[in-house]
Amino acid sequence: MIRLLIAFVAALLAVQPAAAQRVKDLGAFQGIRSNQLTGYGVVVGLPGTGDDNLEYTVQSMKGVASRFGFQLPPGVSPGLKNAAVVMITADLPPFAKPGQKLDVTVSSMGKAKSLRGGTLIMTPLMGADGQIYAMAQGNLAVSGLGAEGADGSSVVVNIPSSGRIPEGATVERTVETGFDTAPVLTFNLARSDFTTAQRVQDVINQRFGPGRARAIDGVSVAVSAPPGADVRAEMMSEIENLPVEAAEAPARVIVNARTGTVVINSAVRVSPAAITHGKLTVRIEEAPRVSQPAPFSQGQTTTEQRSAIGVDEEKRPMFLFEPGPKLADVVKAVNAIGASPADLVAILEALKEAGALKAELIVL
Repeated sequence: MIRLLIAFVAALLAVQPAAAQRVKDLGAFQGIRSNQLTGYGVVVGLPGTGDDNLEYTVQSMKGVASRFGFQLPPGVSPGLKNAAVVMITADLPPFAKPGQKLDVTVSSMGKAKSLRGGTLIMTPLMGADGQIYAMAQGNLAVSGLGAEGADGSSVVVNIPSSGRIPEGATVERTVETGFDTAPVLTFNLARSDFTTAQRVQDVINQRFGPGRARAIDGVSVAVSAPPGADVRAEMMSEIENLPVEAAEAPARVIVNARTGTVVINSAVRVSPAAITHGKLTVRIEEAPRVSQPAPFSQGQTTTEQRSAIGVDEEKRPMFLFEPGPKLADVVKAVNAIGASPADLVAILEALKEAGALKAELIVL
């Protein structure tokens, strides 16, 4: 079944021509990206599944109480089975404005068994620069659950120590992207390729005039743009939707040695090579026989060892790869010799060592 699927995909790749893609599918403009936010907070209202008097949980609860002007007496530690200290993470999308909502993920830091039923107390979310960009608060939605019996047996479904709060954070600060004031707009490809960068440059110059864009390297294309947020937004929208034919990917063979998965892209070529693939099986069968002497013969009962050794070698003819076959030809040839995924890995490695495989072999 797997070999048939590989052959089907290979046939599709062999007959379908390269289709044009939108520029936006190949990369993104520099500076227009999401930013990661993190926070440290406390979840309360748990049904006895909290951290249970961990020292940093006590300190966190004292800090929460101090926000409201309440100070716990010295030496008094609150019972905390109903509370848990957590880390909050969220992604701040580009151009997010104050008042917009974000989804947040809440994960336990301590010994809390479950956050189900908990409520996150208002927590600031900070960026890498230490500034507060959002405030998080709300009731957790936890998909996991856990249960324990009196004899110590337990069962856990999914991950009850982590949950989400849909629209649980409110944006308080905007991240400046600088796209409206930067001297040039820089478009960065997701994968470095000089040919693709050159083609992106060409389609932009064809649409907006010669000299408007220039490829800086294999990733970046600098675009001269007039000042003004509205003008640049319109121009960037047009650039993102320009059709461009991306360059063919480098020839690669990806091998996952743990699962036996092999992926061969359409650029792989094989030089003339002859391959033989067979299997040698050695069988050793033991059939001991008991020798029983006749009555009153003064003989002793003994065990006679009888072994049968056989060697089977599967005969398979040598197979010839014709000059310059494509992916479909490689798959067809491998199927013809009946190679399993594990055998295919060995064949590809041998072809690479022989210099016949014109591709980068990557083993995961």
